[in-house]
Amino acid sequence: MDKQNKIVSGSGNVFADLGLSNPEECLVKAELAIKISEIITNQKLTQVQAAEILGIDQPKVSALIRGKLKDFSVDRLIKFLNILGNDVEIRVKPKPENRSSASTTVVCY
Repeated sequence: MDKQNKIVSGSGNVFADLGLSNPEECLVKAELAIKISEIITNQKLTQVQAAEILGIDQPKVSALIRGKLKDFSVDRLIKFLNILGNDVEIRVKPKPENRSSASTTVVCY
């Protein structure tokens, strides 16, 4: 029996595509957590060392790195980035006229 695969274009936010509540917040938290994880890796920190620096326990660092972010607010993740030596800039600008709704993105340098 042949099955046809249906290809659907995503919205650019997998959390919205999955129908989760607060998809913009979920995406922002995921992108911030990815950056935190990259910094921890690049600085060759163990989870225990990262926990000490961030003022949390090692299981919370593990959860953060694994994308289990329900216990982390955007504000808290931003503070972690600051503690790890990064400036965080928030910019607000009008959405393009050709887009029906505004969006939130994280841009990492």
